[in-house]
Amino acid sequence: MRSKSRKSSNSGAKLAGVLAVTALGGTLLYRRFKPNLVSPLPKALDSDQVCFSIQPVGALSYYVDRHSEGRPLVLIHSVNAAPSSIEMKPLFDHYRGTRPVYALDLPGFGFSERSADRTYSPTLYAQAIIAMLEREVGEAADVIALSLGCEFAARAAWLRPELFNSLTMISPTGLNAHPIDLPGELLYPVFSFPLWSQPAFELLTTRPSIRYYLNKNFVGEAPDILVDYAYATSHQPNAKVAPFYFLSGQLFSPDICPAVYEKLSLPTMILYDRDPNISFDKLPDLLASNDLCQARRLVPSLGLPHWELLSETTATLDEFWVTAQEKNLSAPAAG
Repeated sequence: MRSKSRKSSNSGAKLAGVLAVTALGGTLLYRRFKPNLVSPLPKALDSDQVCFSIQPVGALSYYVDRHSEGRPLVLIHSVNAAPSSIEMKPLFDHYRGTRPVYALDLPGFGFSERSADRTYSPTLYAQAIIAMLEREVGEAADVIALSLGCEFAARAAWLRPELFNSLTMISPTGLNAHPIDLPGELLYPVFSFPLWSQPAFELLTTRPSIRYYLNKNFVGEAPDILVDYAYATSHQPNAKVAPFYFLSGQLFSPDICPAVYEKLSLPTMILYDRDPNISFDKLPDLLASNDLCQARRLVPSLGLPHWELLSETTATLDEFWVTAQEKNLSAPAAG
């Protein structure tokens, strides 16, 4: 065990060294081609915007359309270098006017607090979702989450299932055959080192870089609106803080499937096809172990089916919500 630990530590140190050299080179390029910060940040969605503050998650912001009655729908974006609620725009726009629709900016992103004086963790994000549902929504909601946001939403549903009517996970992380388990304690100090952290992050979030990574999630081309907003939101004060926790691997839960997904006690739908960054190897095992989970493959898509296959996505959701309500009505009362 000691030999294995030493080998892992040496590998982590080598990786940190490579990243340090790369970041230093990036610093030199940055000084030559320094981008300008974009300010102020426009709204991601054309709707009412509400901010509230609650400990320990701090100030949270969300978009909402309450013009219609019905069961609330809550949308949770992904986490990457430049995420925001705009990732959920097709679903927000489709369902607004037919039911109350909310889209939460997760801590560290959008208009929510981006403080550098705290630790970003899966627990913090789950707490933010719970606070949103409990304080602002006020009744059991249908929740749709994207990519890594699925892990946080599922953790919230596992902790507080009474706040959820159903959970839909679009291209969820945590189903790889070999879970993501990076040496975050080693990597984060490298990413966040003051000498190069800001220039390295701004090089990562240039328009060409953003377009390149977004295009990997589209069968066609990524829409300009996504590229433009990703650039804007990633060029705000403290925009680098939460993404560095993501890049160092500290926001992933390697045991999320057995510890949370398999224990979910509410109707759960998984929408997927192919994804350039993750796999769904454990999906058959999850479906076999939890009969409240089901899956639908939306072809062809690369992680964002609600952008390119909106009608197929919403038809699947509408059907799922009908069956979810039937299951909830037939479930035995708690206690």
